[in-house]
Amino acid sequence: MSRVWEVPVHDSTRVRDARTAVREACGQADLGPERTAAGELVATELATNLLRHAGGGTLVVNLVTPPSGTGTSVRLFTLDHGPGIADVTAALRDGCTTAESSLGAGLGSCLRNADAFQLYGAPGRGTVATARIDPERARGDRASEGPAAGGIVVSLDRAETSGDAWECVRHEGLVTLLLADGLGHGPKAGHASGAAVTELRRAAQSPPQEIVRRLHTALRPTRGAAIAVAQVDTVKGELGFAGVGNIGARLRTPDGWTSLVSHPGIVGAYFPAHVPLRRAPWHRDSLLVLHSDGLPSRWTPPEDPRLLAHDPSVLAAAVLRDAGSPARPPRDDTSVAVLAQDPRP
Repeated sequence: MSRVWEVPVHDSTRVRDARTAVREACGQADLGPERTAAGELVATELATNLLRHAGGGTLVVNLVTPPSGTGTSVRLFTLDHGPGIADVTAALRDGCTTAESSLGAGLGSCLRNADAFQLYGAPGRGTVATARIDPERARGDRASEGPAAGGIVVSLDRAETSGDAWECVRHEGLVTLLLADGLGHGPKAGHASGAAVTELRRAAQSPPQEIVRRLHTALRPTRGAAIAVAQVDTVKGELGFAGVGNIGARLRTPDGWTSLVSHPGIVGAYFPAHVPLRRAPWHRDSLLVLHSDGLPSRWTPPEDPRLLAHDPSVLAAAVLRDAGSPARPPRDDTSVAVLAQDPRP
């Protein structure tokens, strides 16, 4: 079940709300006082920056699996449609600021206190920032080489529980990404997607179509879910994809973006007799985006080379931010998960 904290930050009182949300998330993740304090500091700085430099925005907090695979980390995102950042490298240096009342230490402080911190901004296009707070102080952002994954989950109407979930599991030379959208929304939908994540951790050594079949058995006691499983065989340099239900999938190839189509049905309820397996080469510059149907089906894939070269968590958050609009509010929980071959800065 995905617990989500979403805080609209449009006035100074919301900075406190952002800090409180991260404190609660750290408590649910069983983080110690030192890591909780680091998370609260990062939340305060990011929320303050939303007000000072972007005219407001949104803070989202998710619980995720750390690179070590042990315990639970807290992942913070801030999304805005402000003026953006022309020089991200300079913005991360202490003393760099565009606000007269600021000492310019906020983003540098985030970089020092978070176990991973990434920032993407384009002039006139807004900014996405993401930070991860691990159970223990990290010695490095990545536990292993090979494809990296990242994602973001939000809930309908800022509910506490999202019916969507994602997970990435490594098993020897296999890297398997799952995105699950529990039928409907709310706690029961979250229970279904959570059951899918639990079963994936047991079945990650299997090929994608077999994983989906195992998930069908595991989800029978639940209301069911739409499921997509993408698996990279790092030895063969090949991607395998299998999905049932309305999970969207876009693969970036040397020729552009292509869609990977799932089979109709509901895992745990209405399962097809045959689950097709799609195979595709996996290159150094390959990139896969999975998303639930809370995202508009006609969203436009990003083309900015700087964004495409970023950490997958940043790319997932940017896709979610840019696909929505006040004119088309989401009608369901929304999640985006990204798998990319190369490490991001």
